Amino acid sequence: MPVAYRVSRFTLHVPHRIEHVQMIRPDDVHRLARLGVVASVQPIHATDDIPMIEQSVGPRGRFAYPFRDMLEAGVTLAFGSDAPVADPNPLWGIHAAVTRQRRDDTPPGGWYAAQRLTVAEAVWGFTLGPALASGREAELGSITPGKLADLVVLDRDIFAIEPMEIAQAQMVMTVFDGRVVYQQGT
Repeated sequence: MPVAYRVSRFTLHVPHRIEHVQMIRPDDVHRLARLGVVASVQPIHATDDIPMIEQSVGPRGRFAYPFRDMLEAGVTLAFGSDAPVADPNPLWGIHAAVTRQRRDDTPPGGWYAAQRLTVAEAVWGFTLGPALASGREAELGSITPGKLADLVVLDRDIFAIEPMEIAQAQMVMTVFDGRVVYQQGT
């Protein structure tokens, strides 16, 4: 059963979660879904870990970072970076989830490409997924009336460009709690 506690005007219902769901058997994917356990995953690790996984577990690497399988099974994905272990840039994580490739276009076609996500699914994993995992979806995770105005403005529409270009997108403005706290060129 999720933990419930009160913070300010919100009562939080925090689901159980497992951090670093890196290697998981298919039966356990369905068990996570059935139990309502959130999978906290770092997409950038999927591409960073390719050489290590290939060397250490070989073909069992197909069980690594099964984003598509988890999503289709009904597992809530909460994406993050695991900074400072990996770069905190969420655009690099979105790129990794969508392409299953490093920023140098390797491996060709993507590593276990059937596990790729759409841009919308990856953005959801970095926004509403963590809000749900922390029990704060009533105040965070989407641009919705009544929620905190925390957002970034990018220099391009990552939903309209080629997926390999996502990693090159730049933040031109950051709004935190309704206030502009960063604006490119100022």
